[in-house]
Amino acid sequence: MILVTTDFIPGYRIDEVLDIARGSTVRARHIGRDITAAFKSVVGGEIRAYTGLMADAREDAIDRMIADAERLDADAIINVRFMTSMVMQGSSEILAYGTAVRISKE
Repeated sequence: MILVTTDFIPGYRIDEVLDIARGSTVRARHIGRDITAAFKSVVGGEIRAYTGLMADAREDAIDRMIADAERLDADAIINVRFMTSMVMQGSSEILAYGTAVRISKE
């Protein structure tokens, strides 16, 4: 599956626009991470536990978006974007979305 953030793919022609492909996941913080984060907020610096949590969440959202595009029989997803929102205190949703298309070589 080809994923791009642009509305075109160099060397390919978009033959058909299928639908929006989307994938999301909701992740909650962990008490152990919160304790580490509290110390980091005092001294400053990256909170690696949260960085890892969000990176894993993005990958899961991408995988689910690809599965949604495959269900549509797409060859690629163009205009890929990410969005995040807080669902409730201590948990966030990561949404990956784009336009599922069928393509062919130019």
